[in-house]
Amino acid sequence: MGELVERVDEQDQVLEVVDRAEAIHQGWLHRIATIVCRDEDGRFLVHRRPDDSSRFPGQYNWMLGGAADVGESYEEAAARELSEELGVHAAPRFVLKFLCTGAISPYWLGLHEVVITAPVRPSVQEVAWHDWLTEPELESLVQKQKFAPDAREAFDRYRNLSRADHPLS
Repeated sequence: MGELVERVDEQDQVLEVVDRAEAIHQGWLHRIATIVCRDEDGRFLVHRRPDDSSRFPGQYNWMLGGAADVGESYEEAAARELSEELGVHAAPRFVLKFLCTGAISPYWLGLHEVVITAPVRPSVQEVAWHDWLTEPELESLVQKQKFAPDAREAFDRYRNLSRADHPLS
């Protein structure tokens, strides 16, 4: 077996442990943890996936992340992915969770955010290019064709949160 994930139901309750490739092939729900990184000025970290990436090659994204491992919470998975993809050790804050139809397969997406104050060291396997963009710059980029489709829905949901429900720090 390859990467193991928890197959979950429409209420995000665990049904069984399955191979992630099989979950994708069968369209079974599983969990994905993502992280939105902001700097102290409120800018968003945006990156482009490597051209040889198996998922969304060459596309831009404003989230980092990946599948939650078996027995791992969304928060634990987000912290692990942040460390693996950017070399940053922090505790991302949970923002929202929603059932994403997904461009590849459906899944539960747990979105987190973190303010990064140290230099990032992106993994070359995950990040081909990165920069910090203001919200208007990010909004403009999200509308472009080369932006990962699942990240568009997440951006719309994140942007629609009220400031009272979503403090930036």
